[in-house]
Amino acid sequence: MSKRVAFAGFLHETNTFAPTKAVMADFVQGGGYMPLARGSALIEQSRGINLGISGAVTYAQAAGWDIVPILWAGAIPSAHVCQNAYKSITREIISGIAAAGPLDGVFIDLHGAMVAEHLDDGEGALLMRLRAVVGPDVPIAAALDLHGNITQEMVDAADVLVGFRTYPHVDMDATGYRAAAQLQAVMARGKPYAKAFRRLPFLVPIAWQTTRSAPGKDIYEFVADLEDGAVASTSFFFGFPAADFPGCGPTVICYGETQADAAAAADRIERAVLDAESALVGTSYEPDAGVIEAMRIAQNATRPVVIADTQDNPGAGGDSNTTGMLRALVTQGAKRAALGNMVDPNAAAAAHRAGVGAQIDIALGGFSNVQGDAPFQATFTVETLSDGKLVASGPFYGGAQLDLGPSACLRIDDVRIVVTSNKAQMADREMYRFVGIKPEQQAILVNKSSVHFRADFDPIAETILTCLAPGPMPVSPASLPFTNLTPGIRMEPLGAAFQPKDAA
Repeated sequence: MSKRVAFAGFLHETNTFAPTKAVMADFVQGGGYMPLARGSALIEQSRGINLGISGAVTYAQAAGWDIVPILWAGAIPSAHVCQNAYKSITREIISGIAAAGPLDGVFIDLHGAMVAEHLDDGEGALLMRLRAVVGPDVPIAAALDLHGNITQEMVDAADVLVGFRTYPHVDMDATGYRAAAQLQAVMARGKPYAKAFRRLPFLVPIAWQTTRSAPGKDIYEFVADLEDGAVASTSFFFGFPAADFPGCGPTVICYGETQADAAAAADRIERAVLDAESALVGTSYEPDAGVIEAMRIAQNATRPVVIADTQDNPGAGGDSNTTGMLRALVTQGAKRAALGNMVDPNAAAAAHRAGVGAQIDIALGGFSNVQGDAPFQATFTVETLSDGKLVASGPFYGGAQLDLGPSACLRIDDVRIVVTSNKAQMADREMYRFVGIKPEQQAILVNKSSVHFRADFDPIAETILTCLAPGPMPVSPASLPFTNLTPGIRMEPLGAAFQPKDAA
């Protein structure tokens, strides 16, 4: 008999120190995600793209489920989700599922690190409300981001939580598929698995969380290998280290036939992560030093030197408009250099008014009140214009249709800047090509991203450097002004422990 399963999604990664909050319009537009989708549009829009909901729909259709699509919404990372947006979206999800009639299960696509203006644990609250609506016997499964800050409330409310195993997240659709398969298993067995949950004692900078090299690669291969026989599902979450609430930090969640099975797997993953603590660090450069090093390498390179402008990563709450790296490129006289994306609607509009070939004197970027940052006042040449619509065909976006709004390529000296109106992380080579820049032919590329860009840029990169221009997402979480972390958690690997200011 066909299983009747409700499908929904609500994704946001919240940097509680970022300058700009997520409003309803951000979820409608979607940013790097697909636009908000209701009903059957949830199924149609999710086809063939790299999102958890896509993989879950693929599994459900192959399994012959009767899909009851409710609502899916996601917005690019930022500061808190505004209360009105959170309440509107969660109300629609809960009321839609409540009105759906008898259900055999619920699949929900989440991030795991959502903080709303009025709620620290956005997903925990949503899952608890969802559990109250469907009752104790309807299984709930969720696909989650590797950066999820998983809480006890989330673990208690859901039957299965399944996390990504790659960063860059090239397995988002595969994770949705795995989560749907776990939901099928729970529905078939007629009872939930035993659960084991562990919380790790230190925060991990996102710049050093990549799974394309050790230690992240080794950790996640170990996690996957433990999923065998009596251990049904294993997940490790690095966590998102810029959320100022007690649930922030790395976690492990395992499911097994017995409590002993689940606990043994969770203990082994916890030990592996603790043993890797000293390796979860990396090398970074100040802006001018990074550009000088990139220019030195480029002299004898046959491929671009790629610089991660990690602290203005829009995938971690940055607004993608700080100017520190642009200033360093121009000051150091970089040749055949390109930077993307600089999100500045006013500059894009000025370029469109002036037209291709015109010179415009503008103050570019630097308007998010980031300490140490300022607009870059200069005369730029308008090289190309675009409506901002493109298909991001690389492994991270996986064929997603992006709308970056009115956009332009501006040039100053031998430095080209991709200027857009809408925010999306620079994680795909098409995000240079759509304004006429051929990334493979540049000597230096500066990407406003931390790790996701590696999925499409590793194949063309001579090397990758990480630079620390001012931005709202510091490489080291220890530099953030936390007030509400769990007392005693180390604020970076091998770093100092957090203590509340009012502690004795």
